[in-house]
Amino acid sequence: MSLQLPAIIVVCPLIISFLIFLPGWWSKRTGFPLAIAALLICLVSSFGILKTVIEQGAIQYWLGGWRPPWGIEYRVDHFNAFMLVLVSSLALISAIYARRTVEFELPDRVGLFWSLYLLLITGLLGIIVTGDMFNLFVLLEVASLTSYALIAIGKGRATVASFRYLIIGTIGASFYLIGLGYLYIMTGSLNMEDLRILLPPLYSTTVVKAAFVFILIGFSIKIALFPLHAWQPDAYTYAPSAVSIIISTAMAKTFTYALIRIIFSVFTLEFVTDFLPLFDILCWIAATAIVVGSIVAMVQHNLKKMLAYSSIANVGYIVLAIGLCPFTSLGLTPALMHILNHAVIKGCMFMVACALIYKLDLWDIREFEGLGRRMPYTCFGMILAALAMIGMPPSAGFVTKWYLILAALDAKKYLFVAVIFFSTLLMIIYFWRVVEIMYIRATPSSGETAAIPVDEAPLSMLIPTLTLGVLTFVIGIGWISGVFTPLVVAINSSFGLGVLP
Repeated sequence: MSLQLPAIIVVCPLIISFLIFLPGWWSKRTGFPLAIAALLICLVSSFGILKTVIEQGAIQYWLGGWRPPWGIEYRVDHFNAFMLVLVSSLALISAIYARRTVEFELPDRVGLFWSLYLLLITGLLGIIVTGDMFNLFVLLEVASLTSYALIAIGKGRATVASFRYLIIGTIGASFYLIGLGYLYIMTGSLNMEDLRILLPPLYSTTVVKAAFVFILIGFSIKIALFPLHAWQPDAYTYAPSAVSIIISTAMAKTFTYALIRIIFSVFTLEFVTDFLPLFDILCWIAATAIVVGSIVAMVQHNLKKMLAYSSIANVGYIVLAIGLCPFTSLGLTPALMHILNHAVIKGCMFMVACALIYKLDLWDIREFEGLGRRMPYTCFGMILAALAMIGMPPSAGFVTKWYLILAALDAKKYLFVAVIFFSTLLMIIYFWRVVEIMYIRATPSSGETAAIPVDEAPLSMLIPTLTLGVLTFVIGIGWISGVFTPLVVAINSSFGLGVLP
């Protein structure tokens, strides 16, 4: 049974998404329980896959019994399994949070939302488990097209944001497809493991180098790496609340996973260091993203847009960790840390921002006076996430920054240490501004924060928010105590990287 789980985790949400669609037009109540049931199956399956991989090694599943490279292979190792647990967990928590916001923001499209939501999760989980490059493209488009639609069903400027994302996202997908075509021309195969074997004799060819560059640019657009991030701020800001949460966490991290998988599993470390040395360039692009994203976030007044630009900076952290990995004994450890840590932290922050919109229609940070007393638990979630993002020990953000600094020092790239400290200073400034307005400034009308009545977000929104807020510190303690060490060592070893945890 465990060997069938990679197929179940994709097929289950796909089938239920269609079951939701038709009855969803006349009954708003059917979508949510069916979606939760599908996501629970995905979460249980992901833990089952992780357990199997740890005990028995990688899982291989051939769709239709067709042996690769003629058929499509699902292949799950420690990295896939780690990502499956992360994405399926975030998908379930976000769905629980989304129920009230969807009914409030999209009262006439509840069924449509849950159908599209499950299709998005289908695409993301499929991207993670597939071992076929063209199948990855198909699932990438499933996830992308549903995300365009989910953003577009919002109000106001959501349609324009979705259209911009559609155009730029399609360009990114086209770049990936062109690179994939070049690889097929040279090797006649689309299977990742097959390509890993066939490509080394062709590393010096211009076609293979061009293929890598096309794929790298395509995924750089998808993950919103500066300066290819133009679609991201408005998409995160004007999407419906539930959509902002899932695309900024699970979707962004899945595309990052795909980029790492292709760099290290298809092209391998030898190609990117010896035949097309790009890691130094990636480090400088990432450092620029960190600085620019942090500076622009600091001047934003819209909380969701501030978080969007903060995400651009944090994509820079992940890419910087990827760029440093060949030069340090830590390997991909800092990148793996921040994929998990940032997903949880930013998920909590977007939940707080969306709760403020749901309860009080508050978007502008300058209007947050007295919220610390009016919505104390919601604002406490923001404090937890902000402290973690800044890097207060023993939070998850602290562990990421500590390991990134160690990696930069180990690689003797000291300027990047200064970049990390500088961005942390900017984070303190723009997150402290939010906390200061929430807790210290009095309301203009009364001047007495004590007179503000408590009016909290619903429990179905509050519990997921505080759960992620607490997890930002629990995960940090887990990293420090070595809970994740065996998994990280296994992932680094599979890519031939440093294994020091």
